[in-house]
Amino acid sequence: MKLPRHAEVWLFPLLKDRLRKSRTRTRPVRAWVAITDHYEPLGVGNSVETAQGRVARWRDRWPRIADDAPRDTAGQRPQYTFFYPQEEYERALLDGIAEMVRMGIADVEVHLHHEHEQRNSFIQKITDYCSRLTNDHGLLRQVDGKTVFGFIHGNWALDNSRPDGRWCGLNGEIALLRDLGCYADFTMPSIPSVTQGRVVNQIYWCTNHPECHPKSYDRGIEATVGGGRQGDLLMITGPVGLSTGGRLLPRIETGEIAGYNLPTPARVSKWFDVAPTVGGDLFLKLYTHGAQERNLEPLLGEGLGSLYRWLEEEADRRGIEIHWATAWQMYTAIDSLLHGRESFAGSAACFGEVKR
Repeated sequence: MKLPRHAEVWLFPLLKDRLRKSRTRTRPVRAWVAITDHYEPLGVGNSVETAQGRVARWRDRWPRIADDAPRDTAGQRPQYTFFYPQEEYERALLDGIAEMVRMGIADVEVHLHHEHEQRNSFIQKITDYCSRLTNDHGLLRQVDGKTVFGFIHGNWALDNSRPDGRWCGLNGEIALLRDLGCYADFTMPSIPSVTQGRVVNQIYWCTNHPECHPKSYDRGIEATVGGGRQGDLLMITGPVGLSTGGRLLPRIETGEIAGYNLPTPARVSKWFDVAPTVGGDLFLKLYTHGAQERNLEPLLGEGLGSLYRWLEEEADRRGIEIHWATAWQMYTAIDSLLHGRESFAGSAACFGEVKR
Protein backbone atom coordinates (compact mmCIF):
# COMPACT_ATOMS: atom_id res chain seq x y z
CA MET A 1 0.00 0.00 0.00
CA LYS A 2 1.31 3.43 -0.91
CA LEU A 3 1.44 5.71 2.13
CA PRO A 4 0.37 9.37 2.02
CA ARG A 5 3.05 12.01 1.51
CA HIS A 6 5.37 12.48 4.49
CA ALA A 7 3.58 9.79 6.50
CA GLU A 8 6.96 8.94 7.98
CA VAL A 9 6.62 12.10 10.08
CA TRP A 10 3.20 11.54 11.65
CA LEU A 11 1.95 7.97 11.08
CA PHE A 12 3.87 6.23 13.86
CA PRO A 13 3.06 8.99 16.40
CA LEU A 14 -0.61 8.68 15.36
CA LEU A 15 -0.67 4.93 15.90
CA LYS A 16 1.17 5.33 19.20
CA ASP A 17 -1.35 7.95 20.32
CA ARG A 18 -4.29 5.71 19.46
CA LEU A 19 -2.79 2.81 21.42
CA ARG A 20 -2.05 5.01 24.41
CA LYS A 21 -5.52 6.52 24.49
CA SER A 22 -7.21 3.13 24.10
CA ARG A 23 -5.53 2.09 27.34
CA THR A 24 -5.74 5.24 29.42
CA ARG A 25 -8.23 7.76 28.02
CA THR A 26 -11.14 8.61 30.28
CA ARG A 27 -14.51 9.61 28.90
CA PRO A 28 -14.61 13.39 28.38
CA VAL A 29 -17.18 15.38 30.29
CA ARG A 30 -16.88 18.55 28.19
CA ALA A 31 -16.05 19.32 24.56
CA TRP A 32 -14.79 22.72 23.41
CA VAL A 33 -15.18 23.52 19.70
CA ALA A 34 -13.35 26.32 17.88
CA ILE A 35 -13.22 27.05 14.16
CA THR A 36 -9.96 28.72 13.17
CA ASP A 37 -10.21 30.30 9.75
CA HIS A 38 -7.06 31.10 7.75
CA TYR A 39 -9.07 34.04 6.46
CA GLU A 40 -7.50 35.54 3.33
CA PRO A 41 -10.03 37.72 1.47
CA LEU A 42 -7.43 39.23 -0.85
CA GLY A 43 -5.80 35.86 -1.50
CA VAL A 44 -3.28 35.83 -4.34
CA GLY A 45 -3.85 38.84 -6.55
CA ASN A 46 -7.55 39.44 -5.87
CA SER A 47 -8.82 43.01 -5.93
CA VAL A 48 -9.94 44.95 -2.88
CA GLU A 49 -13.43 44.99 -4.41
CA THR A 50 -13.48 41.18 -4.54
CA ALA A 51 -12.24 41.02 -0.96
CA GLN A 52 -14.90 43.48 0.20
CA GLY A 53 -17.56 41.30 -1.41
CA ARG A 54 -16.28 38.24 0.42
CA VAL A 55 -16.28 40.01 3.78
CA ALA A 56 -19.75 41.43 3.10
CA ARG A 57 -21.14 37.93 2.51
CA TRP A 58 -19.70 36.78 5.82
CA ARG A 59 -21.02 39.89 7.56
CA ASP A 60 -24.48 39.24 6.14
CA ARG A 61 -24.81 35.48 6.58
CA TRP A 62 -22.69 34.42 9.54
CA PRO A 63 -24.80 36.30 12.14
CA ARG A 64 -27.92 34.57 10.83
CA ILE A 65 -26.23 31.16 10.99
CA ALA A 66 -25.04 31.83 14.54
CA ASP A 67 -28.53 32.94 15.62
CA ASP A 68 -30.21 29.87 14.08
CA ALA A 69 -27.67 27.33 15.42
CA PRO A 70 -28.16 25.51 18.72
CA ARG A 71 -26.81 27.26 21.81
CA ASP A 72 -24.13 25.48 23.78
CA THR A 73 -24.44 24.23 27.36
CA ALA A 74 -23.86 27.75 28.70
CA GLY A 75 -26.36 29.33 26.31
CA GLN A 76 -23.67 30.86 24.06
CA ARG A 77 -24.09 31.18 20.31
CA PRO A 78 -21.47 29.62 18.01
CA GLN A 79 -18.21 31.52 17.76
CA TYR A 80 -15.89 31.98 14.77
CA THR A 81 -12.24 33.06 14.79
CA PHE A 82 -10.81 34.91 11.80
CA PHE A 83 -7.01 34.58 11.68
CA TYR A 84 -6.45 37.57 9.43
CA PRO A 85 -3.12 37.93 7.51
CA GLN A 86 -0.83 40.81 8.37
CA GLU A 87 0.23 41.20 4.75
CA GLU A 88 -3.40 41.59 3.58
CA TYR A 89 -4.27 44.41 5.92
CA GLU A 90 -6.96 46.74 4.61
CA ARG A 91 -8.79 48.90 7.12
CA ALA A 92 -12.22 48.51 5.51
CA LEU A 93 -11.95 44.72 5.50
CA LEU A 94 -11.03 44.57 9.18
CA ASP A 95 -13.83 47.00 10.02
CA GLY A 96 -16.36 44.58 8.50
CA ILE A 97 -15.03 41.66 10.53
CA ALA A 98 -14.86 43.79 13.69
CA GLU A 99 -18.61 44.37 13.41
CA MET A 100 -19.15 40.61 13.88
CA VAL A 101 -16.79 40.64 16.86
CA ARG A 102 -18.90 43.34 18.50
CA MET A 103 -21.98 41.16 17.96
CA GLY A 104 -20.38 38.54 20.22
CA ILE A 105 -20.11 35.82 17.56
CA ALA A 106 -16.56 36.22 16.22
CA ASP A 107 -12.99 37.11 17.06
CA VAL A 108 -9.80 38.07 15.22
CA GLU A 109 -6.28 36.73 15.71
CA VAL A 110 -2.96 36.95 13.84
CA HIS A 111 -2.04 35.15 10.62
CA LEU A 112 1.16 35.73 8.66
CA HIS A 113 2.65 34.65 5.34
CA HIS A 114 6.29 35.58 4.89
CA GLU A 115 9.53 34.47 3.27
CA HIS A 116 13.25 35.21 3.71
CA GLU A 117 12.30 36.80 7.02
CA GLN A 118 14.78 38.45 9.36
CA ARG A 119 14.46 38.73 13.14
CA ASN A 120 14.04 42.52 13.31
CA SER A 121 11.60 42.72 10.43
CA PHE A 122 9.49 39.94 11.98
CA ILE A 123 9.36 41.75 15.31
CA GLN A 124 8.36 44.98 13.55
CA LYS A 125 5.64 43.29 11.50
CA ILE A 126 4.00 41.60 14.47
CA THR A 127 4.33 44.64 16.75
CA ASP A 128 2.90 47.09 14.22
CA TYR A 129 0.10 44.73 13.18
CA CYS A 130 -1.01 44.03 16.75
CA SER A 131 -0.99 47.77 17.41
CA ARG A 132 -3.22 48.37 14.37
CA LEU A 133 -5.67 45.65 15.35
CA THR A 134 -5.85 47.01 18.88
CA ASN A 135 -5.83 50.76 18.34
CA ASP A 136 -7.67 51.04 15.02
CA HIS A 137 -10.23 48.24 15.36
CA GLY A 138 -10.62 47.43 19.07
CA LEU A 139 -9.42 43.86 18.57
CA LEU A 140 -7.01 41.58 20.48
CA ARG A 141 -6.56 41.76 24.26
CA GLN A 142 -4.42 43.25 26.96
CA VAL A 143 -3.19 40.87 29.68
CA ASP A 144 -0.99 42.32 32.42
CA GLY A 145 -0.53 45.42 30.27
CA LYS A 146 0.66 43.48 27.20
CA THR A 147 -1.17 42.73 23.95
CA VAL A 148 -1.65 39.00 23.44
CA PHE A 149 -2.65 37.07 20.33
CA GLY A 150 -3.20 33.63 18.86
CA PHE A 151 -1.16 32.74 15.79
CA ILE A 152 -1.37 30.68 12.61
CA HIS A 153 1.63 30.58 10.28
CA GLY A 154 0.92 30.91 6.57
CA ASN A 155 1.70 27.94 4.33
CA TRP A 156 2.16 25.84 7.50
CA ALA A 157 5.87 26.77 7.61
CA LEU A 158 6.04 27.63 11.32
CA ASP A 159 9.58 28.05 12.70
CA ASN A 160 11.18 27.68 9.27
CA SER A 161 10.02 24.07 9.14
CA ARG A 162 10.27 23.44 5.40
CA PRO A 163 13.52 21.69 4.43
CA ASP A 164 13.97 24.14 1.54
CA GLY A 165 13.53 27.15 3.86
CA ARG A 166 10.69 28.62 1.82
CA TRP A 167 7.74 30.59 3.21
CA CYS A 168 9.48 31.54 6.44
CA GLY A 169 13.28 31.70 6.68
CA LEU A 170 13.30 32.57 10.37
CA ASN A 171 14.81 30.12 12.85
CA GLY A 172 13.92 30.82 16.47
CA GLU A 173 10.37 31.89 15.61
CA ILE A 174 8.92 30.04 18.60
CA ALA A 175 10.83 32.17 21.14
CA LEU A 176 10.05 35.36 19.23
CA LEU A 177 6.33 34.59 19.23
CA ARG A 178 6.49 33.94 22.98
CA ASP A 179 8.24 37.25 23.62
CA LEU A 180 5.86 39.20 21.36
CA GLY A 181 2.76 38.02 23.27
CA CYS A 182 1.56 34.91 21.45
CA TYR A 183 -0.57 32.94 23.92
CA ALA A 184 -0.83 29.83 21.68
CA ASP A 185 -0.16 28.59 18.17
CA PHE A 186 -3.00 27.02 16.14
CA THR A 187 -1.11 26.07 12.95
CA MET A 188 -1.08 22.27 13.25
CA PRO A 189 -2.02 19.85 11.78
CA SER A 190 -0.49 20.54 8.37
CA ILE A 191 -0.77 17.05 6.85
CA PRO A 192 0.23 16.19 4.12
CA SER A 193 2.88 18.95 4.27
CA VAL A 194 6.40 18.10 5.38
CA THR A 195 5.95 20.84 8.00
CA GLN A 196 3.72 18.55 10.09
CA GLY A 197 5.17 17.95 13.55
CA ARG A 198 5.70 14.57 15.17
CA VAL A 199 3.23 15.34 17.95
CA VAL A 200 -0.38 14.63 16.99
CA ASN A 201 -3.67 14.80 18.88
CA GLN A 202 -2.15 16.58 21.85
CA ILE A 203 -2.21 20.02 23.38
CA TYR A 204 1.49 20.43 24.16
CA TRP A 205 4.31 22.78 25.05
CA CYS A 206 7.17 23.27 22.63
CA THR A 207 10.49 24.92 23.47
CA ASN A 208 12.67 26.88 21.11
CA HIS A 209 15.79 24.92 20.20
CA PRO A 210 18.74 26.37 22.16
CA GLU A 211 20.73 26.74 18.94
CA CYS A 212 17.69 28.02 17.02
CA HIS A 213 17.41 24.99 14.78
CA PRO A 214 14.16 24.99 12.75
CA LYS A 215 10.93 23.14 13.60
CA SER A 216 11.27 23.34 17.38
CA TYR A 217 7.66 22.19 17.73
CA ASP A 218 8.59 18.73 16.39
CA ARG A 219 8.84 17.58 20.01
CA GLY A 220 7.11 18.76 23.16
CA ILE A 221 5.59 18.08 26.56
CA GLU A 222 1.90 17.24 26.75
CA ALA A 223 -0.28 19.72 28.64
CA THR A 224 -1.78 18.19 31.78
CA VAL A 225 -4.14 19.23 34.55
CA GLY A 226 -2.10 21.13 37.13
CA GLY A 227 1.03 20.83 34.98
CA GLY A 228 1.42 24.57 34.47
CA ARG A 229 3.74 26.03 31.87
CA GLN A 230 6.31 23.56 30.56
CA GLY A 231 7.75 25.29 27.50
CA ASP A 232 7.93 28.44 25.43
CA LEU A 233 4.72 28.17 23.42
CA LEU A 234 1.47 26.25 23.77
CA MET A 235 0.52 24.28 20.65
CA ILE A 236 -3.24 23.79 20.26
CA THR A 237 -3.58 21.19 17.54
CA GLY A 238 -6.52 19.81 15.60
CA PRO A 239 -7.67 16.20 15.23
CA VAL A 240 -5.70 13.72 13.15
CA GLY A 241 -7.09 10.31 12.26
CA LEU A 242 -7.58 7.70 9.59
CA SER A 243 -10.99 6.65 8.33
CA THR A 244 -12.02 4.28 5.58
CA GLY A 245 -15.55 5.51 4.84
CA GLY A 246 -16.16 2.42 2.70
CA ARG A 247 -12.95 2.94 0.70
CA LEU A 248 -10.16 0.42 0.26
CA LEU A 249 -7.48 2.91 1.29
CA PRO A 250 -7.85 4.99 4.43
CA ARG A 251 -8.48 8.70 4.24
CA ILE A 252 -6.60 11.21 6.39
CA GLU A 253 -8.77 13.28 8.72
CA THR A 254 -7.33 16.62 9.84
CA GLY A 255 -10.38 18.63 10.88
CA GLU A 256 -10.45 20.68 7.69
CA ILE A 257 -13.79 22.14 6.62
CA ALA A 258 -13.86 22.88 2.90
CA GLY A 259 -16.17 22.88 -0.08
CA TYR A 260 -14.51 19.66 -1.23
CA ASN A 261 -14.58 18.18 2.29
CA LEU A 262 -17.73 19.29 4.08
CA PRO A 263 -18.66 18.02 7.53
CA THR A 264 -20.66 14.83 7.87
CA PRO A 265 -21.97 13.02 10.97
CA ALA A 266 -19.26 10.37 10.45
CA ARG A 267 -16.51 12.98 10.37
CA VAL A 268 -17.87 14.65 13.50
CA SER A 269 -17.84 11.31 15.31
CA LYS A 270 -14.23 10.70 14.25
CA TRP A 271 -13.21 14.13 15.55
CA PHE A 272 -14.63 13.30 18.94
CA ASP A 273 -12.73 10.00 18.92
CA VAL A 274 -9.27 11.46 18.23
CA ALA A 275 -9.24 15.11 19.35
CA PRO A 276 -6.79 16.18 22.07
CA THR A 277 -7.89 16.07 25.70
CA VAL A 278 -6.65 17.67 28.90
CA GLY A 279 -8.09 15.77 31.82
CA GLY A 280 -11.82 15.39 31.23
CA ASP A 281 -12.00 18.13 28.61
CA LEU A 282 -11.82 17.51 24.86
CA PHE A 283 -10.59 20.27 22.55
CA LEU A 284 -11.78 20.18 18.97
CA LYS A 285 -9.95 22.75 16.85
CA LEU A 286 -11.21 22.78 13.26
CA TYR A 287 -9.88 24.90 10.42
CA THR A 288 -10.84 26.27 7.04
CA HIS A 289 -9.95 28.86 4.40
CA GLY A 290 -13.34 30.51 4.47
CA ALA A 291 -12.76 33.55 2.25
CA GLN A 292 -12.34 31.54 -0.95
CA GLU A 293 -15.54 31.12 -2.97
CA ARG A 294 -15.08 27.35 -3.26
CA ASN A 295 -15.35 27.22 0.54
CA LEU A 296 -17.31 30.38 1.31
CA GLU A 297 -20.53 29.43 -0.46
CA PRO A 298 -20.73 25.84 0.90
CA LEU A 299 -19.89 26.98 4.44
CA LEU A 300 -22.40 29.82 4.46
CA GLY A 301 -24.96 27.61 2.74
CA GLU A 302 -25.70 24.39 4.62
CA GLY A 303 -22.17 23.62 5.82
CA LEU A 304 -21.85 25.51 9.10
CA GLY A 305 -25.49 25.19 10.10
CA SER A 306 -25.36 21.41 9.71
CA LEU A 307 -21.99 21.24 11.45
CA TYR A 308 -23.22 22.82 14.68
CA ARG A 309 -26.29 20.62 14.71
CA TRP A 310 -24.24 17.46 14.25
CA LEU A 311 -21.72 18.55 16.89
CA GLU A 312 -24.51 19.08 19.39
CA GLU A 313 -26.08 15.72 18.53
CA GLU A 314 -22.76 13.88 18.87
CA ALA A 315 -22.05 15.47 22.24
CA ASP A 316 -25.54 14.57 23.42
CA ARG A 317 -25.09 10.98 22.21
CA ARG A 318 -21.89 10.73 24.26
CA GLY A 319 -23.40 12.41 27.28
CA ILE A 320 -20.96 15.33 27.42
CA GLU A 321 -21.33 19.10 27.55
CA ILE A 322 -20.69 21.09 24.38
CA HIS A 323 -19.13 24.56 24.40
CA TRP A 324 -18.68 26.85 21.39
CA ALA A 325 -15.44 28.81 21.74
CA THR A 326 -13.24 31.34 20.04
CA ALA A 327 -9.54 30.48 19.85
CA TRP A 328 -8.99 32.69 22.91
CA GLN A 329 -11.80 31.02 24.87
CA MET A 330 -10.42 27.59 24.04
CA TYR A 331 -7.00 28.69 25.28
CA THR A 332 -8.50 30.11 28.46
CA ALA A 333 -10.26 26.82 29.22
CA ILE A 334 -6.95 24.98 28.72
CA ASP A 335 -5.07 27.50 30.84
CA SER A 336 -7.53 26.99 33.69
CA LEU A 337 -6.84 23.26 33.60
CA LEU A 338 -3.08 23.77 33.44
CA HIS A 339 -3.32 25.73 36.68
CA GLY A 340 -5.40 23.07 38.38
CA ARG A 341 -8.71 24.88 38.07
CA GLU A 342 -11.86 23.37 36.67
CA SER A 343 -12.51 24.62 33.14
CA PHE A 344 -15.81 26.42 32.95
CA ALA A 345 -18.32 27.84 30.55
CA GLY A 346 -20.35 30.98 30.43
CA SER A 347 -20.44 34.43 28.98
CA ALA A 348 -17.41 36.12 27.44
CA ALA A 349 -16.61 37.69 30.79
CA CYS A 350 -16.35 34.25 32.39
CA PHE A 351 -13.54 33.35 30.04
CA GLY A 352 -11.24 36.01 31.39
CA GLU A 353 -11.95 38.34 28.51
CA VAL A 354 -10.08 41.60 28.90
CA LYS A 355 -11.61 44.83 27.71
CA ARG A 356 -10.09 45.72 24.35
